[in-house]
Amino acid sequence: MSKLKYTLLAFSFILSLHASFAQDDPTSGQVLDKIVAKVDNNIILESDVQRTFIEAIAQSQQGITPPTRCEVFETLLVNKLMVAKAEIDSVIVAPAEVELQTENRFSMVLQQIGGDENMILQMYGKTADQLKSEMYDLIEEQMVVQRMRDKITEGVTVSPAEVRAFFESIPTDSLPFFSAEVTVGQIVKKPEVNEQTKQKIYDQLLGFKEDILAGRADFADLARRYSEDPGSGAQGGDLGFFGRGQLAPEYEATALALRQGEISDPVETQFGFHMIQLLEVRGATYNTRHILMVPKATEEDIQRTERFLDSLRTEIMEGNIEFAKAAKENSDDRATSDNGGYFTDPGTSSNRLTLRTLEDPVLYFTIDSMEVGTITKPIQFEDPREGTKLRILYYQNRYPAHRANLNDDYEKMKAAALRKKEDDLLSVWFVTAKEDVFIDIDPAYDRCNALAGR
Repeated sequence: MSKLKYTLLAFSFILSLHASFAQDDPTSGQVLDKIVAKVDNNIILESDVQRTFIEAIAQSQQGITPPTRCEVFETLLVNKLMVAKAEIDSVIVAPAEVELQTENRFSMVLQQIGGDENMILQMYGKTADQLKSEMYDLIEEQMVVQRMRDKITEGVTVSPAEVRAFFESIPTDSLPFFSAEVTVGQIVKKPEVNEQTKQKIYDQLLGFKEDILAGRADFADLARRYSEDPGSGAQGGDLGFFGRGQLAPEYEATALALRQGEISDPVETQFGFHMIQLLEVRGATYNTRHILMVPKATEEDIQRTERFLDSLRTEIMEGNIEFAKAAKENSDDRATSDNGGYFTDPGTSSNRLTLRTLEDPVLYFTIDSMEVGTITKPIQFEDPREGTKLRILYYQNRYPAHRANLNDDYEKMKAAALRKKEDDLLSVWFVTAKEDVFIDIDPAYDRCNALAGR
């Protein structure tokens, strides 16, 4: 392929979410759509190309040439090829993983419309269940594509010299113009639930175990009714196969100490209390099902955590402890605490990011109203997976819009250089992989020459 734009893969999922959930125009009187490509059992619709193309143009940054329609089509074709090859190569994503991501994404959509599920039908022309179903399919495909990409490009790295060479290969008048960026950190605390509430949950799960062993109840039925794990609950608690080190340490240790078919006593992890049944061990992987119940913090528990964060905020503001050190030692959010509490751009791993990178709309508007150098009072928020939490936010710095340069934008250039190196490898892979599947392209897209070699 002469001009494969694999860089679109990084954001095509986000674009397709926004585009695919747009309500169809009921006044048109007709549906102008057709299949424009088939890759084994996977299809690309004309509407897929059109919507992704429009969103790609809308999302393109100033100074960066937006993709052409052919480039969008080629990217969608590569996605479908990766999905088809994943099936051939047995690269799978567990349904529980997809369910969890779907619940998280749905919660974000719900937040953006004020938390009212009734508004979904009005805004998207779909019920909440229909929207979730569409999200599930999109998320599953994107996760499979990413897993295939990771497999194909495993071990690819770039050196500082390669980054500099990549930057210097870009004509000066073609250097991108980056929007204003910010550096933002957080310290998150999950309220410690009191022991009385925990014991009540423990005893309830222990009662479930006794009922199952006595034949009075079925594990899967109880999981569907009571489990608070949105990913596995609907699957009767089945998590699918995971490798060692992929699940919470306490969960894994308990699961692997069981005999096949045995059910554990309740065990506590950061997510709550689990009752686990070991289903199968296969090599270095194991399959379990569980019932998760999450103890809910009382108002007193929440106030105690609020007082702790307020005290920590004072210590930071008075210079008694650095924010990054406080975050590493105290924050319960591993995604940011290991980085000194700072949010990172998922595409570059840089601490500098545009505000629109922050997917949580509440977080976006909070930062947008803050002054540089300030720290908020404790703010309560809802985690889709773990319930009520509190956090303080630190607005460390703001960087004005600017033309790309190697000093200020090294991490972005490094990510772009790595992406290009991966793209070259993927182009080679594509030439071979396309021979393993059936591909049929509508004549309207012959001009894109999507199946040509480099």
